[in-house]
Amino acid sequence: MDLSQVTLTQMRYAVAIAEAESFRLAAERCHVSQSGLSMQVQKLEDLLGVVLFDRSKKPVMRTPEGEAALAQMRAILRETERLGQILAEEVEPAGYFRLGVIPTLASTVVPLFLRRFVERYPRVALSIEELKTDEIIGRLHGDVLDAGLAATPLSEVGLHEEAVGREPLHAYLPLGDPLLKRRALTQAELSERELWVMPEGHCFRSQVLAYCRADKRAGPAKVRFESGSFETLVRLVDGGMGATVLPALVVARLPEAVRSAQVRPLVSPVPTREIGVVTARTRLRQKVVDALCGELRAVLTEALGEAKKGEAVLDPRPAR
Repeated sequence: MDLSQVTLTQMRYAVAIAEAESFRLAAERCHVSQSGLSMQVQKLEDLLGVVLFDRSKKPVMRTPEGEAALAQMRAILRETERLGQILAEEVEPAGYFRLGVIPTLASTVVPLFLRRFVERYPRVALSIEELKTDEIIGRLHGDVLDAGLAATPLSEVGLHEEAVGREPLHAYLPLGDPLLKRRALTQAELSERELWVMPEGHCFRSQVLAYCRADKRAGPAKVRFESGSFETLVRLVDGGMGATVLPALVVARLPEAVRSAQVRPLVSPVPTREIGVVTARTRLRQKVVDALCGELRAVLTEALGEAKKGEAVLDPRPAR
């Protein structure tokens, strides 16, 4: 075994084959000829003294020895990429940055900050993926994401959280509901209504149910409905069935006439969801994280104002 002659290019080619399960596809993705890629991977196998792939199988399969070696190659390539990003950040935030965003924030918060962030930090290549909270946590632990934008606190071991804003929640009721005669609704009053909520796996569902202190069904009796869309929940309520709870940024997108007629604030206490940036504790991309938090904090303060007394932050985690 001679590791002194192993190159990063050879490792990238091998990892590309493992991901594509094809020499041809790997060559296309790496923008090289298939023969050139095959020759470099063969040389890598000779240097390591192991066969990485079973070429007789279609698709190409990793050998047991290759599985272990490729896992280490991925780690080496990640750390090499990190080194380049850390050096690039010596002057200003820069480099490729992977951000996961929960669905209930993707449609409201991302449009608020994205253009502003891109204009202010042109050297940051921001990649955004919509993911559920559990997926964000898993990918942060697996070093597949650099940060997550989620409802906090999560209190997850090994992760760091930084709150960037608080978003009050409001009741949305069908026209003609007697509760619309009130200027604001209490927890007890809202709990009297059949609620449309997000399906299992969405932290917003957990927050609404925690506020109402009851595991209400996701819809009226004999109706089973699951949707991660606030717009669909609004249409269901408009159909005269039950009520729902909407975050302030969703309410802000409704027509003024609808907000006045069908939306009521919740009080005693005011339920809010905390919005936070979640990172692994190593936090090697700190300059980008700081820039991201700063922009998010600024746009959320502009849109929602400062946190107020009497607000209660709801737990986004499912009840145990």
